[in-house]
Amino acid sequence: MSENPKFGSSGVRGIANKEITPRFALNFGLAVGSIYPEVVVGRDPRIPAVMIESAVVAGLLSAGSRVTRIGMAPTPTLAIASRGYDCGIMITASHNPAQYVGIKIFKDGMSFDTGEQIEIEDILREEKFRYASWESTGNLSDMNTALKDHSEIILKNTRRANLKVVVDCGCGAASVITPYVLREMGCGVITLNSHPDGHFPGREPEPVEENLSLLKSTVRSAGADLGIAHDGDADRMMAVDNKGRFVSGDKMLAFFATREARKAIAVPVDTSRVIDDILSGIKISRTKVGDVYVAEELKKIDGDLGGEPSGAWIFPKISLCPDGIYAACRLVELVEEEGELSELLESIPEYPVKRGAFICEDKKRAMAKIARRLGELGNINTLDGVRVDLEEGWILVRPSGTEPKIRITVESKDRCDELYNMASEIVREEM
Repeated sequence: MSENPKFGSSGVRGIANKEITPRFALNFGLAVGSIYPEVVVGRDPRIPAVMIESAVVAGLLSAGSRVTRIGMAPTPTLAIASRGYDCGIMITASHNPAQYVGIKIFKDGMSFDTGEQIEIEDILREEKFRYASWESTGNLSDMNTALKDHSEIILKNTRRANLKVVVDCGCGAASVITPYVLREMGCGVITLNSHPDGHFPGREPEPVEENLSLLKSTVRSAGADLGIAHDGDADRMMAVDNKGRFVSGDKMLAFFATREARKAIAVPVDTSRVIDDILSGIKISRTKVGDVYVAEELKKIDGDLGGEPSGAWIFPKISLCPDGIYAACRLVELVEEEGELSELLESIPEYPVKRGAFICEDKKRAMAKIARRLGELGNINTLDGVRVDLEEGWILVRPSGTEPKIRITVESKDRCDELYNMASEIVREEM
């Protein structure tokens, strides 16, 4: 029997029918159902999502769980719905390309923590499933109010705004909620790629700058106040300012932090040093990369905000799951209150950051050799991958938690390209 996929930095994911199969999904449902009697299930619009959802539900029912489906919806919608159940399961591969599918799992609105993930992995590995007797198999029902419930929570926590906003939903799950909530706030909304389609024909799901040329040009041509972009399951949100310029994740994190942080925030190790420079008297906790680790730390420190430069923003007053829809509405609210986004961002310094990735199938072996090489440059931090802090900046090399890649992040005011090229050469030589 092949080894089961493991939890990564954001659930379990892989290529559909290769790494994430109906057999694995069935067993995953059995494992969860062996512990949790009431489970809510959602999915994003990916083509394999219905197949995987069906297998997960079958496993849950076989274990005797009572299952409620919310249909196609964003991950943060499912996370909020999970508060009314023992746990929630979301079928999604988030920002990954169309051929990927995956499973995220939530409890009380937050991703399963490390201990809860290990418990499920142990059941899967040992196949210690609880099969219900025929008369005790679970029952299945559908709920059609999850989107409405999520929208109402957002609207109760935001004020009206009279802005022109361009929203690029990326043909993902945000299509069924973000444009509607922004209109309820009072905005004029222009939509791009706002029809759910698991082939993602408009652009790749990840809301990085190279995928958002249409959003940038539309903001400029329409004279809009800002642009919003989501990934496939809408747990991420990235922005374009009123001049059609992409807002980097580090700058957006700093923007939210200066307005939300009161005592403590949690950010991953690949976050810019700018956050340390602009926050005075605020505890900044750094974690492994991945929203589950940020959420765990936020809960531990009772923090005000969690964020990742990739576009995952956690507002604990709403949920401990990254919520791209609320983040979009909160950004719109702040621009309405404070002025043009381009001007608001000018006060935030931006240090040169360069990111890249290399395909690597044997990440563990490669990282062992890369760590030895990077250790020659100075003291290393191995919280997540290998980080070297230098006087002129820092280098982080880490294995992706969601793809067969090794990622590089470098920040330096004066030597960014030089340090990045040096790190890239080390990675290439040792892979």
